[in-house]
Amino acid sequence: MTARVLVVDDILTNIKLLEVRLMAEYFDVMQATNGPQAIAICKEGQCDIVLLDVMMPGMDGFEVCRRLKTDPATAHIPVVMVTALDQPADRVRGLDAGADDFLTKPVDEIALIARVRSLSRLKQSVDELRTRAMTSAALGVPNSLVTAIQDEGHNGRILVVDDRASSAERIHKALSVHHVVEVEAGPQEAIFRSAEGNFDLVIVSLGLKDYDGLRLCSQLRTLERTRHTSILLIADLDDRQKVLRGLDLGVNDYLSRPIDRNELLARVRTQLKRKRYTEALREDVQASIEMALIDALTGLNNRRYLETHLASMLEQVTARGRPLAMMILDIDHFKAVNDTWGHDAGDDVLKGFSQRVKRVIRNSDLLCRLGGEEFVVVMPDTMPDIAAVVAERVRGSVQAEPFRLAEGDRSVPITVSVGLACTSRDANPDTLFRRADKALYRSKNDGRNRVTADAA
Repeated sequence: MTARVLVVDDILTNIKLLEVRLMAEYFDVMQATNGPQAIAICKEGQCDIVLLDVMMPGMDGFEVCRRLKTDPATAHIPVVMVTALDQPADRVRGLDAGADDFLTKPVDEIALIARVRSLSRLKQSVDELRTRAMTSAALGVPNSLVTAIQDEGHNGRILVVDDRASSAERIHKALSVHHVVEVEAGPQEAIFRSAEGNFDLVIVSLGLKDYDGLRLCSQLRTLERTRHTSILLIADLDDRQKVLRGLDLGVNDYLSRPIDRNELLARVRTQLKRKRYTEALREDVQASIEMALIDALTGLNNRRYLETHLASMLEQVTARGRPLAMMILDIDHFKAVNDTWGHDAGDDVLKGFSQRVKRVIRNSDLLCRLGGEEFVVVMPDTMPDIAAVVAERVRGSVQAEPFRLAEGDRSVPITVSVGLACTSRDANPDTLFRRADKALYRSKNDGRNRVTADAA
């Protein structure tokens, strides 16, 4: 996997050293010699990852990182700080500024490439979600990313998988101040608890007795319920190769023993903030999907949803030799409601109508709003005589009681005309819809407030 890597350092020699190493692995390398220049490049969307030196004149790396991570336009770009500072306090400061990782000079080439590859994969998946979320925002879906960026990374649900009782206890004690923390010593039990517990983060010790911690990580990434759960490895100093392998498997971060409490807290905060950011992206994308397929006024599926799903519903019943019925509903004289009482009253009627129909039909039936005052009900596994009974029940339910309006103590009597058609041997979505539509027009021409079944 290739990526565009921005190397930021005020010493050109340091830039060239990293450039040679990265280009040997076929990464595209860009350069910046100061903070403002790096921020400008990131805002233009020219890079995928930033390798950021800490000690720079003017604006240091901590400030550059903080500005990138608090700007919605650049917060998604992974930042790896590269510095000679090697104390836990320095790493914590970088993590608190929003850095995704911290590499100490002289940089280990294998660790560098592994981390860049890992973060490249993360960036690629986030970019896909961001593109869809930006489209959603253009369609009017509320953008939740600003709130996600401001998240403090607290109140997470964390599972610690460690069979060393003393180690697990120290981790639990450090994290339980800000998070809900559970401990599991058994790896197999941890898989089930992870799948059922809706955890934000799983901390896995590589020192598990008689079990490969990376196998556990691989299983977490394979299961649908835990695929997006963040994973933090706890490694011993001689676990370097396992850590690098873990990054290739999709592990998000790691921490070496002896564990520094503040660094543990900082890395957990980083992972929780990142997970919530990606969750916000997914929620925006889901909202856009719902907007495309859901009628905003009634909450029913819309015509696009009907057109997408009707063919597959027909295929399923045909394959099983079962019938399917469709009725098209048209509220009688609906224009008069709008003209007499106003469009707000018309909206009240449409919402009340949809709820009344839903109460009459089965949960397995598909109710959609075609647009205006027209609705469709698709009834799988329904014989023509049963479909006629249901259609008459819908008509009677609508007529039985006037529809109350939200403003004032007023109600409006409403009736509905229904056209009904059932599948025949050569049925397809278009012909079924046309037959039900023709039956509807006969109901309207014959005086409305009636059910007419297609004769085919």
